[in-house]
This record gives sequence, C-alpha cells and structure tokens, in this order.
Amino acid sequence: MKIDSVVVDFDGTACSHDAAEHLLREFANGDWRAIDEAWERGRLGSQEAISKQSAMLEADGATMLDHVMRHCPMDPTFAPFVRWARGAGIDVTLASDGFGFYIEPLLAAADVPPIRVITNEQRWNEHGRPDALAFVNGHRECLGCGTCKMQAVLDRRPRGAVAFVGEGSSDRYAALYADVTFAKLDLVAHCERDGVPFVPWRDFDDVRRWIESEAAVPGAVDPRRCPGWTVV
Repeated sequence: MKIDSVVVDFDGTACSHDAAEHLLREFANGDWRAIDEAWERGRLGSQEAISKQSAMLEADGATMLDHVMRHCPMDPTFAPFVRWARGAGIDVTLASDGFGFYIEPLLAAADVPPIRVITNEQRWNEHGRPDALAFVNGHRECLGCGTCKMQAVLDRRPRGAVAFVGEGSSDRYAALYADVTFAKLDLVAHCERDGVPFVPWRDFDDVRRWIESEAAVPGAVDPRRCPGWTVV
C-alpha cells in the first residue's frame, strides 16, 4: 500500500524543540507545569489546559516570536522531506495543538515549501499580548483537544493511506487512526499501551526511507470512538 498523505506534529517533531514549552518557561507567570501534569493524568482536556497556559504568558507577541525564532530551530531534515514528498505526489500536513502563532514564521525561515497547517489561533489584546485561544480546528462535537489530530488524519483518508509522525502525548489519538505511525519519545509508550504498531524514527530521513522502501503498511487501529472523546 502506497502512502498518499503524511500528517506531522509540530512541537518537538517538525520543530526540533517544543516551542510552546520554551515560551512557558520564559514568559509564564504561574504553575504551568501543574497544568501539564493535570492534562497528562486526564484531569483536564487540552482545550482547557492550553487556554489556562496561554493566559499565563506575560509578553507581547513580537517578543515571544523573537524568542522562538532564536531558540527553536526546525528539524533540518524536515524541509528536504517536504520537497521530496511533493515530488513524490505525497501530501504533507502539519497538525499542532500548541499556541500556533509561531508555526508559519518558523516554516518560512527554514525555507519549507508551502504546506497545510492545522492549529489553534492565538488572539491578542490591544497591547499585543495573549487574549484567548480560538480552537478553529477542534472537533465539531468533542471538546477534548484544541486541534483534533484524529480529524486531521481522517480528513486525509480520501486520498489513500495516511502516515502520522509524532513524539508526544498529544499525538496519541492521531496514531490510532493512521495507517502507519512513526513514533519516538513519549508517543512510543502510548502506542505500546494502545496496541498501535509503530515505526521508530529519529529524523525525517528515516521517515522518507521507510516510505520509499514500500514496506507493508500495518493499517489503523481505528476505534469507533476516540478514547479522548469529551462532551459537556
């Protein structure tokens, strides 16, 4: 089975660093780590968690963007991967449940060809500081995740087989619905727990080589309802 689409996480995946965490460490006024812990334990959905964390940021957008541009480089193998994928007729989409505003500038600085970006929308107040997050790519019914990575994968299915590339806990639901998942770091444990077959990876050269090898695609676990499903 040929891979027709690749959905890629951003923070810690396409970007070598977790840009959202960098911003929280530098500019947050409050215990953002406790919010992360509550989210990891399932006590908070990511919409609520990231909204609380965004409200802790005490700097204007320009200052925070400058910090990210200086400290959070893109994975150097990502831009070549995107160019290769375009030449091979493979669609590449970024799906991020972070603050979102830094993604396009980082892509441009790394000379990444234009790709679809699915993320949250940071709103700003009259002083240029964070006001609220708009979850413009959340699920129409579920209120768990800010950006529904499950839906990002499902939306690519009409093109054919979908690969997902990630590394963190926010990627676990996308992994359940991808035809093949490339996992490292925290996502590995989630895949093992959820029975998701995965391919270990270090950089996007590994992803490209696996796709080029035309190895057997394991297929999606595809539960009828996402385990993170949350409604009021």
